[in-house]
Amino acid sequence: MSRDTKVVIVTGAAKGIGKQIAIDFAKAGYIPSLIDFDKNELESTLSEVTSIQKDAIAVTCDVKNPDDIIQAVAETHDKLGDIQCLINNAGLSKWKSPYELSVDEWDDILNTNLRSVFLFSRETAKYMSQTGGGSIINMASTRAVMSEPHSEAYAATKGGIVALTHALAASFSEDFITVNSISPGWIHTGDYKELREVDHDQHLSKRVGMPADISRACLFLAQSDNNFITGENLTIDGGMTRKMIYEH
Repeated sequence: MSRDTKVVIVTGAAKGIGKQIAIDFAKAGYIPSLIDFDKNELESTLSEVTSIQKDAIAVTCDVKNPDDIIQAVAETHDKLGDIQCLINNAGLSKWKSPYELSVDEWDDILNTNLRSVFLFSRETAKYMSQTGGGSIINMASTRAVMSEPHSEAYAATKGGIVALTHALAASFSEDFITVNSISPGWIHTGDYKELREVDHDQHLSKRVGMPADISRACLFLAQSDNNFITGENLTIDGGMTRKMIYEH
């Protein structure tokens, strides 16, 4: 790889927001390493990304498995070279009453959504620290600060990501690694036409969000000349968490 090649790791890259991030980073000149557990979807996304950046790779990885994470980051470095950016996007949710949520289900969500962020960040930072720094971007959620019923495990992980972000920003600062998080609100990853007018009107922006709204923010935070921004959480929700709602 050329010294000028920019490499980005995107976890949860097979579909949804992660897929859009991978595509948009490829268009911006990055070589993506696509990380996901779903091998079939991952190969489909890789096909799209390599039509833009032929050197992109896909690595099948269970982000709950620490050894898989270590191997995925090492493989990315070995095949693509110095890593400039990591986007911790992988995650899952389970809407289940706290009276019924099992310990195994709780651990599964925390290990997927939160522990993986720490481990991917640590392993990637080991390489970044040897090459002048980089950018880590963690996907949190507005559910870190507001909730619906039966979302305890998911909310706990997203709140944890916000806290972990500023802690890592402090720890990695000596190595010139910025660490920020993004808290998306309602981002529709299906058919946008299926949304109703009332769905859009819940937002001050008068529309529901799209994956590209998040990928553009990731590109902004990844720029090296934006390195004065670190330890921050950027809420992208069309103003929903700022809109006061009263029953008439």
